[in-house]
Amino acid sequence: MTVHHIMQKHIPQIDFLRCVFIVLMVLFHLVYIGDSYPMAKQVVYTFHMPGFLLISGFLSNTDKPLKAFARQLLWLMVPYMVMEAGYTVMASLLPIREHIDRLTLGVLLEKLFLAPLGPYWYLHTLMVCYVVNYLLHGTMRKFFPKMGLVSQLCVMGAVFWWLSSAVHLLDFSNALYFMAGVLVRRSGAGFLSVFRASWLALLPLVLLVLFTPADSLHRFTIQGFAITWLVMCFLLSAAQVLPLRWHALAAYIGSNTLPILLFSPIFTVLVKPLVGVFSFDASGVLFALVAVPLCISGSFAIAWLMDKCGASRWFSGRPLLR
Repeated sequence: MTVHHIMQKHIPQIDFLRCVFIVLMVLFHLVYIGDSYPMAKQVVYTFHMPGFLLISGFLSNTDKPLKAFARQLLWLMVPYMVMEAGYTVMASLLPIREHIDRLTLGVLLEKLFLAPLGPYWYLHTLMVCYVVNYLLHGTMRKFFPKMGLVSQLCVMGAVFWWLSSAVHLLDFSNALYFMAGVLVRRSGAGFLSVFRASWLALLPLVLLVLFTPADSLHRFTIQGFAITWLVMCFLLSAAQVLPLRWHALAAYIGSNTLPILLFSPIFTVLVKPLVGVFSFDASGVLFALVAVPLCISGSFAIAWLMDKCGASRWFSGRPLLR
């Protein structure tokens, strides 16, 4: 039995990483915070969604039956299509940065299938990566059983490159992080061995952030990959000293990131008036301390209501909250 056939055990530390990344996503989707701290936003954007994609690649299971995989894909596609369509329509009505001047069927279809708006690009990219990983792995295992891991990843990389450059279906840099997660899984090295908890990661992380030119502070650079790895190693150290009363909360948020991803854009708009309420605090810290919990708890409230009334059965195929 090869390494990738072995059932992956639950790794609680991954939930902690996902918790931090989703909180950062919500924080910097607050326009006031993003505008107030552009450098911090640029640094966070270098690693938080790449970290998600890497974890998704690591957790992706290509050994499940085709029917089970198709069902998983379907219940990612349905909420994606609903929320992306809603976001696109609202972008044509509201004066947001991604405002659409003239919404047509062609524009809507483009946003749904090629160039999503808002945070939903992540689900779009994830579905494409899942399909490529599943189909390629099954094909190569059947017809080229002796093909090595490096060769498999080279083929996958070539497919992703074509989908990025010729079809413009995804950003190649995002696919690379997903592939990195696949590499960690299939190599058998172990997630916590590759991303080893270390306080020492903070020093090179700070140096990279301080001395990397602004135009290189991007996920699609060597520095971007290094920053993502160092952040994850540092956060895993921070998780070890987290007070026990916070572990359960972090685990809950980290295991329920989908509702936050889906519904938080609703609340990042609704909390905008709070900027005026906390105008006496020029730092924006008080605004963030109130707005972020409101966005997360609001997202969970929608998910809870959908679970209670049975709507999640038709929206995501399962309860939205675990």
